Amino acid sequence: MIMKRTLPALLLCLCLPLLCPGQFFPAFYKNYSFDSADSLRGALRPERTCYDVTFYDLHIAVDIDKKFLNGYVDIFFDAVEDFEVLQIDLHHNLEIDQITCYDKLLTFHRLHDAVFVRFPEPFLKGTSGSIRVHYHGYPKESANAPWEGGFVWKKDAKGRPWVGVACQGDGASLWWPNKDHLSDEPDSMAIHVIVPRKLSVICNGNPRGVELVSRDLVRFNWFISYPINNYNVTLNIGHYRHFGDVYVAQDGDSLDLDFYVLDYNLDKAKKHFQQVKGVLACFEKYLGKYPFWKDGYALVETPYLGMEHQSAIAYGNRYMRGYLGSMIPPDMDWDYIIVHETGHEYFGNALSCTDLAEMWLHESFTTYLEALYVECRYGYEDALRYLLNQRDFITNREPILGPPQVNWHNWNGTDHYFKGAWILHTLRHAIGDDELWFRILRTFYERHSIGFATTQDFINTVNEMTGRDWTAFFRQYLEFPTPPRLLYHLEEEGSRLRVACLWEAEVPGFEMPVKIGRPGQWVTVQPNTEQPVEVLLEGVSKQEFEVATDLFLIRKKAARLLR
Repeated sequence: MIMKRTLPALLLCLCLPLLCPGQFFPAFYKNYSFDSADSLRGALRPERTCYDVTFYDLHIAVDIDKKFLNGYVDIFFDAVEDFEVLQIDLHHNLEIDQITCYDKLLTFHRLHDAVFVRFPEPFLKGTSGSIRVHYHGYPKESANAPWEGGFVWKKDAKGRPWVGVACQGDGASLWWPNKDHLSDEPDSMAIHVIVPRKLSVICNGNPRGVELVSRDLVRFNWFISYPINNYNVTLNIGHYRHFGDVYVAQDGDSLDLDFYVLDYNLDKAKKHFQQVKGVLACFEKYLGKYPFWKDGYALVETPYLGMEHQSAIAYGNRYMRGYLGSMIPPDMDWDYIIVHETGHEYFGNALSCTDLAEMWLHESFTTYLEALYVECRYGYEDALRYLLNQRDFITNREPILGPPQVNWHNWNGTDHYFKGAWILHTLRHAIGDDELWFRILRTFYERHSIGFATTQDFINTVNEMTGRDWTAFFRQYLEFPTPPRLLYHLEEEGSRLRVACLWEAEVPGFEMPVKIGRPGQWVTVQPNTEQPVEVLLEGVSKQEFEVATDLFLIRKKAARLLR
């Protein structure tokens, strides 16, 4: 029986984000207003923190003609605290038929997309349990996947059903009930999908067999053996053909490669996907072996551009170079979707943030990995060329960090991709030691792989490994829309050039090394925001003077500086 309840006033008042330790709240957002729907979706309230999900067992039937889902999910959990009520999530357009615990009906109430489930007796800390949620309905349809979450109901070139889903910002609760918060991943998961015969279903992980349900229906079973972000859980339905390959790691271990493509694209895919091994080799060089070894690596052809679905990467780049044929220098030949989404298997899937406000830990790091792939394959100078190509997309409209605890995905551009990559590029050259820089990247990844990381975790790693406090650097670059400005004044003294430099920044005490002079004759200076720093450059005229803006994301301005 479903019992309607009135929510306590406390829930209705939770409209402002509550910071967790180590979280940032950029002043840029201080005048933004958030409502209870934002907090219910994004905040770590007691009804969420009281339990830890250990396993999801999802069973659904997909009616393609009606664009309709019907099914249930078993949610297994450990009690972290004593509780009588827990929160799960399901978009309000989907109906809940019933919720049970060990075959006993539970009462629940809904507000926005949150579902509060009440137990007849308290669950005690240290105990384990499970609930089963039966549901049905018409899931949201995406008009622009993957940027807008939802199902994609398409026809392939032969007029046959071709279905996918992407839900990073909106959350997995747009199509199945779960604890829809980035901070909690199941240890593993099973997925069972019923579709009409002659169609195939590709999900994450490894296949666990196909069963005949009736004369007209079959069930595909899949199992994921690693923790997974809820938004990475996926299904793909179509007339797929499979082919496989093997990648051999540096230590000799073999990784299964699986490719699922529309049947008429099989020959094209076999040729195009040969580049996957080179991508995996480059990322192994920088970060170590592919993280989801037991589940294997897979590309699945989709009716939308792409998405980093763990061990089942959505691929829709039409077997073209670059990003649908563009966005990489014309003399380079590699597939942007393969490189970018494979990078997400490291940053985003293996190392995950706990709040969408820190999505730069996924997107900026992965976008930077694109440049490292170019460096691995073509060399450092070509990586610089690729980064300069990325810089054209930086807008400086908003901070890299969003407001926490409100499920923030309303970015006004792509700075948390391209600008974030340039922040890492800048930090590399500010540190000025490539061997150390690559150790920092790998150490940060390895410390948090198959787990969670925060921005503060990265700052701590950089500070620890460099022996220097970079907090002001990160605050300036992450909390404010505009990069720091280098003010400089030039005076020629015979064959020498006297240069005075001073940083202009929002963060007090901002300091960062920067290179000045001219290409091939760079000199590193250490300006601050307090007093101009002077240096004499030999053999450089005013007309020749440059700042190394291909190595540092900064603004610059000639100015008269008081000594």
